[in-house]
Amino acid sequence: MNSLFTRASAGAPSGVAPDPRRRLLLSTLALLPLAACGKDTPPLHGMDLSGMPTGDFQLQDTDGQTRRLADYQGHPIMLFFGFTQCPDVCPTALTRAVEIKSLLGADADKLRVLFITVDPERDTPEILRAYTQAFDPGFIGLRGTAEQTRAAAQSFKVFFQKVPTGSSYTMDHTALTYVIDAQGKLRIALRHEQSAQDSAQDLRTVL
Repeated sequence: MNSLFTRASAGAPSGVAPDPRRRLLLSTLALLPLAACGKDTPPLHGMDLSGMPTGDFQLQDTDGQTRRLADYQGHPIMLFFGFTQCPDVCPTALTRAVEIKSLLGADADKLRVLFITVDPERDTPEILRAYTQAFDPGFIGLRGTAEQTRAAAQSFKVFFQKVPTGSSYTMDHTALTYVIDAQGKLRIALRHEQSAQDSAQDLRTVL
């Protein structure tokens, strides 16, 4: 599976682009299946992951309820790993998710947007709830112990690591948004640089 990593410094203003020297973009394409587009199927803008194993998680929502991927079956899902002190990549991805919902019209009611924090040390339930709901009240924040977070990330082949920055730290993490269909099957990875319009077009193939 393709891995796209980014470093986002903690505490930096969300409107300021991070120093290019502090952004790391790596791609590993060997495990990606080739996109199979029939004559009647528009080509995807993201990565076709159909046929790849779907990950899972055992995490808590911001109300303290234990959740697994199966709890959201029946709804298409956009799943993103990030952290609330991310200055650029995470807010950009969640803002795009808001735009995607707007473009989907009535179909947006089917969609569930899940944000899994890779920084549970700082992202308390209260902080995570305030962060996700600032974008959309329907967005769902999920967190776990360090072990649960690591297991969830490994299940989706997501990379993350803590990087010291002076007296604090930031997080390097995969910057893809995973799309899972209503049957719980992994279908698409939206690239971070994809527009909301192209992403919405991809989403319509699984709605």
